[in-house]
Amino acid sequence: MKKFFLILSCIVVFGCSKNESIYNCNYLLDVGVNLTVNLNLPQYNQLLFPVNAVRVDGYGNNGIILVRTNANSILAWDGADPNHTASSCSKLTIVGLNAVCGCEDGNEYSLITGTALGDNAQPCTLKPYRVEPTGNNSYFVSN
Repeated sequence: MKKFFLILSCIVVFGCSKNESIYNCNYLLDVGVNLTVNLNLPQYNQLLFPVNAVRVDGYGNNGIILVRTNANSILAWDGADPNHTASSCSKLTIVGLNAVCGCEDGNEYSLITGTALGDNAQPCTLKPYRVEPTGNNSYFVSN
């Protein structure tokens, strides 16, 4: 039995590698989201047309950004910068099909892929939410 624990200990010690990079994507809380979006309502009217984005406040960490990417697809992202602690400047602003952080570093993300843009590489991507069609021009956003 001692040999078994010795072999197991060796596998664990030598099998693990040291990770040099610090990967911290824990700035956003795992907030429960249950949102029904009816595109026939005026506040969501822009989502009837491809290549448009709308912010819905009051959900997620700092609102939810909905994006109509094409005639058949809507994406949903958390409206807070995932590479900052929650603050007044970490709220993302929609600029075309990009989202820009209001903090000093001005992180910018693609609303199509959720990845950071520009030379300022970021370890975390935008936090996605699930979008399911529920009827004629109606969608359910959840996590």
